[in-house]
Amino acid sequence: MSIAETMIPPQAPPPAPPKAYTLSRFFGSVALGIWLALGVGIFLTVVNGWDPEKFSRYGPSFLSGLGVTLALVISSILMGAVLSLPVALGRMSKNKIWSWLAYAYVYFFRGTPLITQLFLVYYGLGSFRPQLDAIGLWWFFRDAWNCALFTFTLNTAAYQAEILRGAIQSVPRGQHEGAAALGLPQRVAFFKVILPQAMIVALRPYGNEIILMIKGSAIVAIVTVFDLMGETRRAFSRTFDYQMYVWAALLYLSMVELLRNVWGWLEARLTRHLKR
Repeated sequence: MSIAETMIPPQAPPPAPPKAYTLSRFFGSVALGIWLALGVGIFLTVVNGWDPEKFSRYGPSFLSGLGVTLALVISSILMGAVLSLPVALGRMSKNKIWSWLAYAYVYFFRGTPLITQLFLVYYGLGSFRPQLDAIGLWWFFRDAWNCALFTFTLNTAAYQAEILRGAIQSVPRGQHEGAAALGLPQRVAFFKVILPQAMIVALRPYGNEIILMIKGSAIVAIVTVFDLMGETRRAFSRTFDYQMYVWAALLYLSMVELLRNVWGWLEARLTRHLKR
């Protein structure tokens, strides 16, 4: 008789024991039921109160505000990305003056509310109109859009600088040594070897930062920029219909969900060589 014939045939794994219905599961089920009931109730209320006339009248304004929001967020993110690189290098610099200045910049813009920064630029700099006129900058700061763009750029640059600094420092030391062994100059090694690897690490935090900027952009409506929230407030002031805010919420949710899926695909595409 062979060894194979005496071996025990493979058996199916035993079934997993049923989970006990604990008190925490009970409260979780109750909470889920309440949320589902609220969601269904809001959906039915919106459907029953649907007014095609209001939609056709204010729909174009919402799309216009959506375009303003996208333009503001995209412009500030791109300009903030350019500004964040020297700030991140300053944070890692051995030069104490440059390092301290970069630290103070990041500390201020990450430690204070975005709306406070916007008010300081929009209302605060308006107090210095004669001085700004004298140096030829009043034409820029008298426009609410420019003030919002300036504030958002400075704010996101501080966050992006910290994201980039952490990503650069996460690159293994061996990558630096390998580039040096190949005789690559430091500048070439940084932009060709270190920075591309750091950007992969920073990809997900960058996506989170963009999502936060999309949602945070709603505050510019306070300083008379008619973005999506600004158009929503104007439509609500004329109709007193809460569905205006429901439409705005759906548009913000659509932007965030679209960005989340695009970012997930981009991350999977760029990190496919790291998967086993």
